[in-house]
Amino acid sequence: MTAGCLALNSSFEPLTLVPLRRALRLVIDGKAEIVEADGERLVRSARQNFPHPVVIRLTRFIHVPRRFRRQVTNTFLFARDHYTCQYCGRNTMQLRHRESLTRDHVVPLSRGGTNVWTNVVTACSGCNTRKAHHLPDEIGMQLLHAPVEPHFVHLSWAVRRLTPIQAKYIRLFYGAGVLHRIEALEHRGATHAMPTAGKRA
Repeated sequence: MTAGCLALNSSFEPLTLVPLRRALRLVIDGKAEIVEADGERLVRSARQNFPHPVVIRLTRFIHVPRRFRRQVTNTFLFARDHYTCQYCGRNTMQLRHRESLTRDHVVPLSRGGTNVWTNVVTACSGCNTRKAHHLPDEIGMQLLHAPVEPHFVHLSWAVRRLTPIQAKYIRLFYGAGVLHRIEALEHRGATHAMPTAGKRA
């Protein structure tokens, strides 16, 4: 089953996944058109039937950033790191009782580090406590992956499944390379469960 309806800009740039009800409202209001529909399913209302939209395209262009530069939040940080501690490799389902995923600053704030994508990683509370105000190599800790600033598209689909039809539009607009990186994010870990948020320096 489709996780949502892929919304494209008028330029065919993929924007985000929207719920079915929202997609239909945009189409009914003339703000979007259906580009791809599930031919085997219809959405029925009291007065009429609609094709089940899989991909819609906005009729007016909306400006969006090419790079995702919003403030780092744990929601997107954990999604980028696939809900996995970047030091010990455990995901949220493998944490012990009272442990949680937290935000760790690779270069601690107390030592001049900043709260930017390239300096924050997901860490379990145990590893975060152990690292404290040190640099990882000072106490023999090693990152599984170097922190990077993700493209906004990567985060938009980091925890979602795209249908083959929807993936086609990602590939057409951004190229196969971006689609492969999205898939790498999806398969980096084995579990997609949401963690308990926490934050430490």
